[in-house]
Amino acid sequence: MVKPRKPADGADPRSWLRGAPPPRWVRVLPVLLLVGVGAASLSESVPLDIGFLLGAVPPLAVLAYGPLATALLGASTIVLLTVPFFHLNRPGSTDLFTLGFVATLSIFVSFVRGRRDQQLDLERAVAETAQRAIVPDVQRTVGPVRCASLYRAAERGTLVGGDFFDVRAGPHGVRAVLGDVQGHGLSAVATVASVMGAFREAVLDDVDAESIAARLDRRLVVDSAATEHAELFATAVLLDFVPHGREVRVLACGHPPPVLLRGDAVRTLELDPGPPLGLGLADVLPGTAATVSLKPGDRLLLASDGVLEARDASGAFYPFAERLARMTDVDPDRLPDAIWADLSGFAPKIQDDVTLLVLTLDAPHPDRADLLNRTDRADTG
Repeated sequence: MVKPRKPADGADPRSWLRGAPPPRWVRVLPVLLLVGVGAASLSESVPLDIGFLLGAVPPLAVLAYGPLATALLGASTIVLLTVPFFHLNRPGSTDLFTLGFVATLSIFVSFVRGRRDQQLDLERAVAETAQRAIVPDVQRTVGPVRCASLYRAAERGTLVGGDFFDVRAGPHGVRAVLGDVQGHGLSAVATVASVMGAFREAVLDDVDAESIAARLDRRLVVDSAATEHAELFATAVLLDFVPHGREVRVLACGHPPPVLLRGDAVRTLELDPGPPLGLGLADVLPGTAATVSLKPGDRLLLASDGVLEARDASGAFYPFAERLARMTDVDPDRLPDAIWADLSGFAPKIQDDVTLLVLTLDAPHPDRADLLNRTDRADTG
């Protein structure tokens, strides 16, 4: 199962200060203050000198309410201050003028804030659409491969950072990639877009993981040459699922290798890694893809540096393999969420993008497998 990505603001209790919807307590505060002053005034038989507190109600209303609700709360403060029934000290004309001016100004500010929020919502929707076009959510199934993913960008308010991942089917089988470009946040989005475009073309044309890595390497080298003082590079791990079989070829380009979960066992794949992409070394020092035979129920887990390099309050790294050993019975569709929950509890502050991709090779349906075999025989005949 592929979970929708969420911007980093979703986990920040102060995100409402940057334009996110305010928490409930902010909405309740002006109403609570208004009711509290009214209740306190009714509980005493002598006038109370607490009317000055009502001056805070309209400005507080601006934080959470629109012009109409702000006007209603502002009018309520004036009524509460002037009606003798509430036993507040009778205000002077200057006090009423000041409160009326504050209420009117608050209504205007609320109107301006509402227009600004509408514009920000539109810009955010456009930005999210553009970011999802660069790194779209992977499908739940791609050919015979089941996919489950999770992506949390480190930079507040963004859906795409310096990590990238994708799973695509092509003429030569299903290919998957997960990697990390230099930097993170919006400054890395252009590089991510370039790498992802090259990968999608490679899925259609290139016959193996080594060829795909060479294409991605050339793409980054060309982009670096076109930009002054640019030093673009990326780490990645590529997976090439062999058609009509239970084997996958895995190539690491400066990126930590995948982890294989088989039953209750957790094993990091041993690979002959190649250099990072973008250094122009893919043809000179190519890595060698390792062939891994998969059994029914095996799960391949790919993770970004944000997972492997997360630290707790004492500075200790997240014990990825050790924690995974406790999650071997978790359904593959829910495994990314389980890891994220455990990681969030371990590391008080995660400063890098976090990406998780779980791939499970399902046995093809007998009718589909027979159709593929007949198609192969027709092509070779």
